Parts: sequence; structure tokens; C-alpha cells
Amino acid sequence: MKYNYSEENVKFLIENVKGISHKELTRRFNERFNTNLSESAIANMKRKLKLTNGIDTKFKKGQTSWNKGKKMSPEQYEKCKKTMFQKGNNAARNERELFDERVDVEGYTYIKVKQPNKWVLKHRWIYEKEKGEIPKGYNLIFADGNKQNFDLDNLILVSNAELFIMNQKGLYKRDKDLTKVGVTVAKVFDKINKRKKDIKNEGKH
Repeated sequence: MKYNYSEENVKFLIENVKGISHKELTRRFNERFNTNLSESAIANMKRKLKLTNGIDTKFKKGQTSWNKGKKMSPEQYEKCKKTMFQKGNNAARNERELFDERVDVEGYTYIKVKQPNKWVLKHRWIYEKEKGEIPKGYNLIFADGNKQNFDLDNLILVSNAELFIMNQKGLYKRDKDLTKVGVTVAKVFDKINKRKKDIKNEGKH
């Protein structure tokens, strides 16, 4: 049976997605809302909401290598020995340079902004350099859906509630101008929803 995500569900995903796996996010979601959703269901919702966990997909310290225990053939050794670390070499030479970039599995670009290993989302970094810090509870979206288009005119700031409305009503388009219209519509719906809540709360007093 298809699960209908509430605004509270979406807000929870947005606020908890960073730095954890699909498995852990699914576990927390099911525990929080007493549901039994699968990891694939949560992963699909993340894609719809344009969310990424930001986890580095590179090989991590402590992770077991796929080729651990396998011996290198003489032919392979000859090919690789020129690039191997020799005695006295400094491993730091292989560190990524400042402002190097990498792309994660979801297509988001990260840029290295500080040594030794501080990476941030490039589109957020560009936006904040020009327009200031992104407030908590807000998201930066690509108006044309292209995660490699870092033009400031293509980066739009929307609140959690506005993002929920845009996805709920299909207002996120592949056309930049149509998405901008969608953001305006979402803002109107958000104000209407908030006003309805205010009226409801006033009626309780």
C-alpha cells in the first residue's frame, strides 16, 4: 500500500537526512512514526525531495579493501610500481588540493574549502558567498533541475514547507522559469496553510 507522507514526515526527512545511510534514516523514520517502510521507499522519497545525505562515497579509513589478501601478479606490479609510495615519500602529496571538486553518487558537486579535509556542497558555497548564510529550515534548489548549473539565477531558496508543497503539487519543473512560478505558488499555499492554522488556534481560545 502506498504511504502518504505528511508535512511532518517530510520535515523529519529533511532535518535528519544529512550524514546517515538509507538504512539508518529508515530505522529512525519507522521508530519516530511507528511505520514499517522499506529502505527503498525512503530512498524514493529522498529522490523526490531532492535530498542527499552528503556522505563521502570515497574509500574510508577502517573500511576493508575489496582486494585485501589478494596478491598482485608480476605484470600488475610492473605497471603499478612507478606510482607506488617509495620509502621516505610523504602521503600528503596525494591529498586533494584546496578548491578541488568531486561529485557524489546523487550528482551533487562538493568543493574542498579548507585543509585537511573540509568539503561542502558547491551550490550552497556559491550562494552563501554572494547572498549570505542559508537559514536553518531552508533548502537551496536548482531551478532547472540541473545540479551542474551553478548560476545564481538558477539557485532558489525555499523553506521546508514550500519544498513539501512543490513536490506535493508537482511544481518543481525542468524549466527554470516554470519552477520560479511554482515557488511563488508554493509561497501562496504556505501562507494560506499558516493562516488556516492561526484561525484554528484562535478558535480554541
